[in-house]
Amino acid sequence: MPLERVNQGFKDISMTFQVNPLNNDLIALRNENSISRSIRNIVFTLPGEKFFNENFGSRISRSLFENMDDISASVIVDEIRESIQNYEPRVNLIDVEAFPNYDSNDFEVTITYEIIGADVPAQQLEFVLQPSR
Repeated sequence: MPLERVNQGFKDISMTFQVNPLNNDLIALRNENSISRSIRNIVFTLPGEKFFNENFGSRISRSLFENMDDISASVIVDEIRESIQNYEPRVNLIDVEAFPNYDSNDFEVTITYEIIGADVPAQQLEFVLQPSR
């Protein structure tokens, strides 16, 4: 008997808490947008910020105030990879890259992943990490 691939959808609420004017319900994020937002939330959440799950998130903020070099970029990549693998079971992580931008004192991050159970091409998420207090 051949194996069938199960195609499933994902749905999360938008963190802006805006209301849909047609049905007065919260705006929902679906499928690729839902997972992309979830990954961003995992990366930008500090451990201890989420109630009842003090380990949730990543510790990348510690590395943003270190000397900017390839070693700190490697630490950021490892922390992002570990946090996504621990807290986002809907994705298969392909690659994480962090490039130091010495002129603007930030890191350009690219995360490439596949969504498990969805017939969509590999997704790529890009953002900039800047030190802020």
